[in-house]
Amino acid sequence: MTPEAARTRVVAPSSVVRPGALLGVVGGGQLGRMFVAAARRLGYRVAVWSDDPDAPALAAADVPLAAAYDDPRALAAFTTDVAAATVEFENLPSATLEAIARRIRLRPGPAVVAATQHRAREKRALRSLGVPLAPYVEVGPARDPASALADAVAHVGRPAVLKTAGFGYDGKGQVRLEAEGAWPEEALRLVADGPCVVEAFVDLTAELSVVVARAADGTTRAFPVAENVHRDGILDLSVVPARVDVQAAERASELATSVIAGLGVVGLACVELFLTRTGDLWVNEVAPRPHNSGHATIEACAVDQFEQQVRALTSLPLGEPALVRPAAMANLLGDLWVSGEPSWAEALAVPGVRLHLYGKRVARPGRKMGHLTALADDPSTAADLVLRARSALVGGAATAPPTPSGAAADPRERGPGSTEPGGTTTPDRGTG
Repeated sequence: MTPEAARTRVVAPSSVVRPGALLGVVGGGQLGRMFVAAARRLGYRVAVWSDDPDAPALAAADVPLAAAYDDPRALAAFTTDVAAATVEFENLPSATLEAIARRIRLRPGPAVVAATQHRAREKRALRSLGVPLAPYVEVGPARDPASALADAVAHVGRPAVLKTAGFGYDGKGQVRLEAEGAWPEEALRLVADGPCVVEAFVDLTAELSVVVARAADGTTRAFPVAENVHRDGILDLSVVPARVDVQAAERASELATSVIAGLGVVGLACVELFLTRTGDLWVNEVAPRPHNSGHATIEACAVDQFEQQVRALTSLPLGEPALVRPAAMANLLGDLWVSGEPSWAEALAVPGVRLHLYGKRVARPGRKMGHLTALADDPSTAADLVLRARSALVGGAATAPPTPSGAAADPRERGPGSTEPGGTTTPDRGTG
């Protein structure tokens, strides 16, 4: 089929793509792999396009396509038989996504992905909607990065966090600017290369996230609010429902839903938020895809985030993501493999614990290899169980769970993207 003929295959927004059709995912990580599993449960086949031949979603795909994202032959092959496509991470070429959207249904659309893949563009878009944000300043590229940083912190204060505008994730492309002292060399380099944003630290109670699905007709469904804890800029633990008061959770859900609607998202996305000690809610960022903090929904909710992504993509009715049982999710990083294969049997001996491995061939420190989820009668017990199970993987004692009061756990040794005394950022962009 020629590209011109393929353009005629874009179906009406409300038209249901029926089970049996071939769906597509651009990106080959664990989010794509879990999308494949959900789509197959509903009777679909899935094509996965990844530029990494070892990507875990490729191994699970009905139609794997390993090629560069700017390869025109791959674009033609992907759009020939795929009825509707989605993305599993946002750091994708805009031209490729625009070309896909001209040929077949793509949800979320290329404009949403383009806005959310660049921090400065995203913040501008959110600010135009009147969304509450932490104070920030755009900076760089600059010939005199030291002066540029001085001007930035004059507006937002110190300490602060410098973040690259694009392609930063899991703590990468970020530097903490301490309250005193010389500018770090890495910060000077990033500002010289630019563009970046400098964000104020936030005096917070908790880091929250809300996964929201929005249909083509504007119908929305929000998942229960998750409470998140980061270590070294990487999501470490998510607890559902968040241990905050009912009013704060309702406001977080309403704010996240309004953000998704305001951005015009059709599909599934996640909004990350800060709950400040004064009770305010500030939006941190938006991920136009399923989210690491939403993995617990696989066991905890009546419909999980991946099935909901399939439903939103195919125009099937959105499911009601009601909480079935409190849960907690703990990431499994490659660090756990340093001394050999983890003790899976020991972890699974903990009551209520489920194991998810992503099929990645090589374990590296900081790389997300899988996760554990624990179910319990209350969120704090679930957190305790999942941390005990993870500790059992390497024969250790359980790490103390986040405090039941609703404040995030106190990992004060963390890097610039983690919960800190008097401030935080949440660098989960671009990852599962």
